[in-house]
Amino acid sequence: MANFSKSNVPQFSVEVYQNEFLPEGGREVNGIITVTSTGGGTTGGVPLASAAHAPSHTAGQAPNAAVVIMVDCSGSMDYPPTKMRNARDATAAAIDTLRDGTSFAVIGGTHVAKEVYPGNGRLATADPQTRAQAKGALRRLSAGGGTAIGTWLRLADRLLGGAEVNIRHGILLTDGRNEHEAPEDLRAALDACAGRFTCDARGVGTDWEVKEVTAIASALLGTADIVADPAGLAADFTQMMENAMGKEVADVALRLWTPVGVEIKYVKQVAPTVAELTDRRTEAGPRAGDYPTGSWGDESRDYHVCVQVPEAGVGQEMLAARVSLILPDPSGGAPQTLSQGLVRAVWTDDMVASTSINPQVAHYTGQAELAQVIQQGLDARKSGDFDGATAKLGRAVQLASASGNEDTAKLLSKVVDVVDAATGTVRLKAKVADADEMTLETRSTKTVRVKK
Repeated sequence: MANFSKSNVPQFSVEVYQNEFLPEGGREVNGIITVTSTGGGTTGGVPLASAAHAPSHTAGQAPNAAVVIMVDCSGSMDYPPTKMRNARDATAAAIDTLRDGTSFAVIGGTHVAKEVYPGNGRLATADPQTRAQAKGALRRLSAGGGTAIGTWLRLADRLLGGAEVNIRHGILLTDGRNEHEAPEDLRAALDACAGRFTCDARGVGTDWEVKEVTAIASALLGTADIVADPAGLAADFTQMMENAMGKEVADVALRLWTPVGVEIKYVKQVAPTVAELTDRRTEAGPRAGDYPTGSWGDESRDYHVCVQVPEAGVGQEMLAARVSLILPDPSGGAPQTLSQGLVRAVWTDDMVASTSINPQVAHYTGQAELAQVIQQGLDARKSGDFDGATAKLGRAVQLASASGNEDTAKLLSKVVDVVDAATGTVRLKAKVADADEMTLETRSTKTVRVKK
């Protein structure tokens, strides 16, 4: 990786929201960690969409990113024929959004992965000439063959691995199920690629498997979404590439240090989406562990940290956890600490203080439950357990309404008839369009921030 000058590192801040007061005998401590990154060398604080079209010398920095676009070219992309054409147009739009100087390549994916442009195991450097050449190569793409997504990801990893850049990013489009390799082959590919590049995954149409696409995005710290109508691909690809062009720093880790006797129950991202990080810890010295957060531009995210502390008496207090944002040194030197926050525990006999729930903690606990009950409800519906589905999706309607998550509430209303949102009283719709059910499942982890 290229060396990282401090001048192009965004400014990171960490804020901790918690109720630090515990009753006598209380042991569970919760904190919402808000991490905000501003003023990176790429965007200089301007909105990402504007920044993507800025010249390559923005803020004195040349682009330091490589992007590989993986396009499904399996036989099903010809049904209807407009699907392949829309995929070609979307990829062309994404290539047009690349900033001058960005390294890039295009892969055509079937049961094998083929380099579409530039070829020979290389990446091209974006400029008017290479963009035109890449779009010319896209016109030769045709549909035929099977689907083995793990092979696409491994080829992307080989191409991105040779780039001397800070940001390595993939965009993956599929329209079908991963039928031509075993699930464990895809899992092995994801394990091999995790931490090496981030990847946004999109399913087009309604014949793909939501859990496959969301698993790819989750493992590679990217976004997942459905584009039910292929005509919407170009706008979606453009937005994805604009966001990728807005990233300035990669491999940022959330480091959690805990004192002796403190046990970590879980660590998860809770905004803008719910993402479980607990099992992704890597050890970072005595009583410290790093949790991956991926690439950052100008943005803010929230994390929920829950720890169990030893019992203590009234009047005692302790540091329950120290949270740091860590940027590794590519040359192997000491990592850079970007910002820090403290999670505390104070034991009190004031019942009002010790029983009040911090609004941020309460909100995100509800948002995490919302994502979970949507998944459980849709799984129950698919398996024919309509009573279970009604109960879970009713609870989801109740949570979405209470937290002001209007986007999720709208998606739920296409799957259930809402009788009373406040109590979660719903009826399952007799007929639900595949696109509506898949959209709800794919977007179930999207959250809204707590109202300040």
